Amino acid sequence: MKTINAYFLILLLIGVVSLDSGCATLPNVSKVIDEAPTTRQSPQIATAKGILSPQNSKTIMERLKKSVNPTDILERHAAVVESVTESPLTKGNKVTLLANGQAAYAAMLQAIQRAKDHINLETYIIEDDAVGRTFADLLLQKQAEGVQVRLIYDSVGSLNTPTAFFQRLRSEGIQVVEFNPINPMKTHGHWLIKNPDHRKMLIIDGKVAIAGGINISSVYSSSLSGSRVKGSLLPWRDTDVQIEGPAVAECQKLFLDTWQKQNGPETSARNYFPDLKEAGSALVRIVGSTPGQDNRITFVVYVSAITFAEHSIHLTNAYFIPDDQILDAFTDAARRGVDVKIILPSTTDSSMAINAARYNYSALLQAGVKIYERRNAILHAKTAVIDGVWSTVGSTNLDYWSLLSDDEVNALVLSREFAVEMEKLFAEDLAESDQILRDKWERRPLSQRVKESFAHLFEQWM
Repeated sequence: MKTINAYFLILLLIGVVSLDSGCATLPNVSKVIDEAPTTRQSPQIATAKGILSPQNSKTIMERLKKSVNPTDILERHAAVVESVTESPLTKGNKVTLLANGQAAYAAMLQAIQRAKDHINLETYIIEDDAVGRTFADLLLQKQAEGVQVRLIYDSVGSLNTPTAFFQRLRSEGIQVVEFNPINPMKTHGHWLIKNPDHRKMLIIDGKVAIAGGINISSVYSSSLSGSRVKGSLLPWRDTDVQIEGPAVAECQKLFLDTWQKQNGPETSARNYFPDLKEAGSALVRIVGSTPGQDNRITFVVYVSAITFAEHSIHLTNAYFIPDDQILDAFTDAARRGVDVKIILPSTTDSSMAINAARYNYSALLQAGVKIYERRNAILHAKTAVIDGVWSTVGSTNLDYWSLLSDDEVNALVLSREFAVEMEKLFAEDLAESDQILRDKWERRPLSQRVKESFAHLFEQWM
């Protein structure tokens, strides 16, 4: 979600941004792939008790490979991701797809209600509306019960939320951190307005984690609420995932690292890393990105996964303004016969973002990529399922801000069963979408082409 006020604020501060980002570039993923080790037959797999032996890891991967058609997404891609992150691939996780805001909020509120030790919530946007106040009331209740509650919210994303909303939380004992405050007088170090915290992540007692693209806002709460676009009230369509098992510890590490970097106040010791038992059968890796060329892990993940796909790539993305490496990966995949389908929004809160995305349609369609635009909703999901076994749900948009400058988090799931659920959700969105046909697209009006070309000029600031 890109709030209008925050968006224009960022544009006004481009001069400040450019001082830090002028030399920033995305990593060369082809080089990363070439340098990744290829001698090991299977990726390292971790459990709650430690790293499995190579033989046991191989046995697990062989079992997974037998459930789908042959694909390099299970081994070569895993080796590339291992080369750029210390976050392990963990076994024994239960992964639950939360297909929309209603499902996500129900799961989040239930998890918060059950908390016994601590609640760590990190979000880009938390609004002072019916949903935001519901969360605030429950968090205050749990704090009063002795559960330690900590909140990280992004300064730009939550720009429209009144200070009084957060002061109420602080006054009752909740520890609240404003990520990279817009007001430079609030910072304790380098003022970096260009680096938002775009993560959405809830960790309960170190045992349950919920992550994805859903902010805390009433626009997601039902089909009867949403945002007005061109006079129509459109609901927001987004996706989260709930994780139970060893992978939760990796979400916790990301939260605690951000808390420390943002000079979060010290609190009483809690059991942040309890002994975790296996809760399911999914292999999960949690990947987080932070600013800096060496830390653009979600970018490497996406380019590598598309590169190694052999059968199908089914992707939904809210703000699709990719760099040349991602565009080339999609077009190369389509040309080698991979079924590439991409669902994008037909309307959103930023018309510039829509037009910048459409600038790339011709090249993608010419290569054989199938593009669809979701109708009757503002598509905000950031998900993909590849070769019927590899899935990701997270906060990462395929635009320059997410790929280059934001703090992001994605869950990577290796599971045939979970991929089936992801394919069902993709099919539901596909049924509510209109395909962009190449012949018709090439006959679009000149005025539309001008809008696309103009938006393209500013793509690195979207």
